[in-house]
Amino acid sequence: MLPSIEQRLAVELAAKPAQVAAAIALLDEGATVPFIARYRKEATGGLDDIQLRLLEERLRYLRELEERRSAIIASITEQNKMTPELLEAVMHAEDKTRLEDLYLPYKQKRRTKAQIAIEAGLQPLADALLADPSRNPDTEAAAYLREPFTTTDGANPGVPDVKAALDGARQILMERFAEDAELLQSLREYVQEHGVVESKVVAGKEDEGEKFADYFDYSEPLSNVPSHRALALLRGRREGVLDVALRLDTEAEKPKWDAPHNPCESRIAARFGIAQKGRPADKWLADTARWTWRVKSFMHLETELMGALRERAEHEAIDVFARNLKDLLLAAPAGPRATMGLDPGLRTGVKVAVVDATGKVVDTATIYPHAPRNDWDGSLHTLGMLAAKHNVALVSIGNGTASRETDKLAQHLIKLRPELKLTKIVVSEAGASVYSASEYASKELPELDVSLRGAVSIARRLQDPLAELVKIDPKSIGVGQYQHDVSQTQLARSLDAVVEDCVNAVGVDVNTASAPLLARVSGLTPSVAQAIVTYRDSKGAFTSRAALRSVPRLGDKTFEQAAGFLRVMNGENPLDASAVHPESYPVVQKILADIQRDVKAVVGDIKLLKSISPAKYVDEKFGVPTITDILKELEKPGRDPRPEFKTATFKDGVEEIRDLRPDMILEGVVTNVAAFGAFVDIGVHQDGLVHISALSNTFVKDPHTVVKAGQVVKVKVLEVDEKRKRIALTMRLSDSAPAAGSKPDQRGDRTDRTRMAQQQQRDTRQRDTQPQGSMAAAFAKLKR
Repeated sequence: MLPSIEQRLAVELAAKPAQVAAAIALLDEGATVPFIARYRKEATGGLDDIQLRLLEERLRYLRELEERRSAIIASITEQNKMTPELLEAVMHAEDKTRLEDLYLPYKQKRRTKAQIAIEAGLQPLADALLADPSRNPDTEAAAYLREPFTTTDGANPGVPDVKAALDGARQILMERFAEDAELLQSLREYVQEHGVVESKVVAGKEDEGEKFADYFDYSEPLSNVPSHRALALLRGRREGVLDVALRLDTEAEKPKWDAPHNPCESRIAARFGIAQKGRPADKWLADTARWTWRVKSFMHLETELMGALRERAEHEAIDVFARNLKDLLLAAPAGPRATMGLDPGLRTGVKVAVVDATGKVVDTATIYPHAPRNDWDGSLHTLGMLAAKHNVALVSIGNGTASRETDKLAQHLIKLRPELKLTKIVVSEAGASVYSASEYASKELPELDVSLRGAVSIARRLQDPLAELVKIDPKSIGVGQYQHDVSQTQLARSLDAVVEDCVNAVGVDVNTASAPLLARVSGLTPSVAQAIVTYRDSKGAFTSRAALRSVPRLGDKTFEQAAGFLRVMNGENPLDASAVHPESYPVVQKILADIQRDVKAVVGDIKLLKSISPAKYVDEKFGVPTITDILKELEKPGRDPRPEFKTATFKDGVEEIRDLRPDMILEGVVTNVAAFGAFVDIGVHQDGLVHISALSNTFVKDPHTVVKAGQVVKVKVLEVDEKRKRIALTMRLSDSAPAAGSKPDQRGDRTDRTRMAQQQQRDTRQRDTQPQGSMAAAFAKLKR
């Protein structure tokens, strides 16, 4: 019997079964991962949010596995085919693959050729030839001829001649061989190690599928195919451009029928004692083993292993998206300062929105500094007037079309009006137009035209990226690779978990938060979040966390889950502005009474708080972990885990790709991190690629260990291909640009040579990669 789910999860998480059991119980009660990680450390033994997310995912899988195990046992038992040995094997199956292998012979399927042959009475012939190869197949088969007949399952053609008899017997053995669980696992392991994925262009699709050119004649060991290449191959197949297949590494050419058995055919033969010893039935049996491999086993494994490759690639792509999203959401906020948002445009003009320190829209305009109107001076006058009128401190510029031209306009304004003390920052506008056209935006900004709402979003996302980006479907933020090719259900689940973790890690001001932001707080549903906003609008600001209990539909359980993550700033109780949960207030009061100080005097007194022993205040409800967290929180209430706000400074005079020169050292912002490197905005409308081999002077296995989305970095230009809009960068500033015609040095993983197919849209950026011969060629053509 397999260990219990709790025991299996404990091994996977390197935790104790009691910790896992407690976490499962809390999850089943409806507790969220952020709540359990933060406020139930005693119960779980301090499992963190990463462990809990993994536990939650694996728990879902293992429960599905147990449900499937029960269904399989019931099905086989109902067929009266269950044996003690089979039951034991089923009960010990550790994963779904093994379980399905065991069930394969008993799985209800359409009437097969083997079943028709069994109906015709050919099983004894198959058994006899397998058991005694010295029998002559033709002679034995002659005894099994039979006229056509009808069964309850349908017409049966009977056995008209010897050939039909032997064909039927072969079908019976082929099905038996192909459904042998132990053999299937052995074959699976061999193909996993020795399989090769290859692709060819579909005849006549060369021009149409030119973006997949590097896969027109491609092969790579199955075990080596990285996620981005796997997804590119599968997309090419789905679009009808590529034929993608799996083969053995020993069969570069299609094997002839009379060739010696390949390793897999040999395994099938060995499993059932088939050997070439010159006996009458040996060749017939050897051919049966070969038919089994080519017609049944290999086709089954090709479908399964290519599916597994897709699943692995999807999982890695989703993981990349999730990590990039987390970095973007936890980017440093500029803070509550009056901000002017500029949504750049050429013909349609630059949309301008000014928001005050709280994010409230106080003014809007549209200016036309660029072609065709070229109203540069008028635009400067309008911006200067708005900045002075509303005491603007920050200018937030979207990074889309005409971004650098608009950035230059803002720079001119700063030089022209130094007394305004403006600071300009270029921000990602991914998702801004999605927000603009959303139902929530129409409710939040009903008086504004859709085109101006984007400028509002651009301004607010500089003040607080997290608070603004939660208004947008995470999938529309576009910091992933192949995001449209992966399971949308799994992607949504993963990204929603990231948003939930980020929001609760930072905490939410209940008196200023929007409904979408509140909806991401532990325990709050969208309807309860809206109820909080409605109550706040009608009754005024909350003065305490306790006042939340008056909100309709916000019951005790919801309050328990959410209260610790909701902040009431400048309220009646200073603890309401901290991450200390209301259920722990009595502990704080106990400590205050003991040291004879009030809470205001204690908050921020690090020396005093470090002198307090958590163990002194442990009771049956609160242990050392919780009390330690309370004391840390009192040192700096409501501490924000996000980094300090910094900006990148783009180099003057470098505004277009044609302005770049090899060996230039520039400052830029990481816009996306993929498995093969990082994309960096250096202010020329086209992100450059720092290949994984150029991220560091040491070997890098995972780019995320070196850089993250939103990070300000220094890079050196290695190569520029203006025609194809490709920029090769390095973060190893000691590197030198290669001489003309030569290839740049590529230390690190030389086998991961990639080509990036980049599609820049206003709201989403989707990067695709394809293998190529040099780092400079790790770029793809701009997709139209």
